[in-house]
Amino acid sequence: MIRTSNLIHRGLVNINIDTESMDSTELNNITFGNKIALLCGDYLLSTSCVEMAALKNQDLLLLISTAVRDLCQAEFVVRRDNQNFPIPSIPTEDCTGYALKEWTLLNTYGAGSLLGKSCQSTLKIAGHSKEIEEKGYEFGKHLALAWQASLDLGLCINKDKGILQNLCAAPIMFHVEHDPSLLIELDKGLDSVENVDYLKVLDIVTTGPGIGLTKELVKKHSQKAMEILSVFKESDARKALSNIIVAIGDF
Repeated sequence: MIRTSNLIHRGLVNINIDTESMDSTELNNITFGNKIALLCGDYLLSTSCVEMAALKNQDLLLLISTAVRDLCQAEFVVRRDNQNFPIPSIPTEDCTGYALKEWTLLNTYGAGSLLGKSCQSTLKIAGHSKEIEEKGYEFGKHLALAWQASLDLGLCINKDKGILQNLCAAPIMFHVEHDPSLLIELDKGLDSVENVDYLKVLDIVTTGPGIGLTKELVKKHSQKAMEILSVFKESDARKALSNIIVAIGDF
C-alpha cells in the first residue's frame, strides 16, 4: 500500500502554467484528478500506518518510517522538469562512476529501500536474528535494483515513449557518463520532458555502451540477490523468489 500510495501521489499534475489560457473544463478536470489522487494516496498511506501500528512493534515502525523518508528523498535526487520527472544531473569533470552512483542513489531511495526494509521487517516479525534481518534488507534492495535496471533496459531497447518519464534510466545515465554531449538534447526537457526527442536520444544510446552496461547491472544485482537467497532454507517461498530473479535476468 505504501508503494502504491507513493505512485499515486507522484501522479499529481503540477498546474504551473497560465491558467487563463486553459479551457475551464480542462482545468477543472485536472484539479479534480489531483484531488482524487491526493485523497486516494493519503488513504492508502494512512491505512498502512494503522495496520502497522496494530502490530505494536516499534522497531518495525521505525524501519518502515525510514523507508517512507527515503521515498521522499528520492524526489530531490537529480534534476527535475516542471512535472517532477527526473533528468540526469550534470556530471563533474571527472565523471568516473557518475552513472552508477546517481542511478543507484535514485533507485535505492525510490524503490530499493522500501522493498529491502519490508523484507527486513518480515524477518523481524518472524523472530530471526539481526544478521538474517540484514540479509533480508540486502536481498530486497538488490531485487528492486535488478528489477528497475531490467525495466530501464526494456524501455530503451523497445524505444518506448514511456522513457520520457524516466530519462534517468540506466542506459541513458551510462551514456551521459560516456558522452556528456547527450545532455544537450536532455536539457531541452528542463521545462517539460515532452520537449525531448526521445527517439533521437535512444538512437544515440543504442550506439554507445549504455545497453551493455545495463545488462551487466541487471546481472550483478540479480546474482547478489540470488547469493543472499541461498542463505535461507529450502522452501516453496525461496523457490518462488528464485524464479522471480531468473525471470528478471532473462533479457
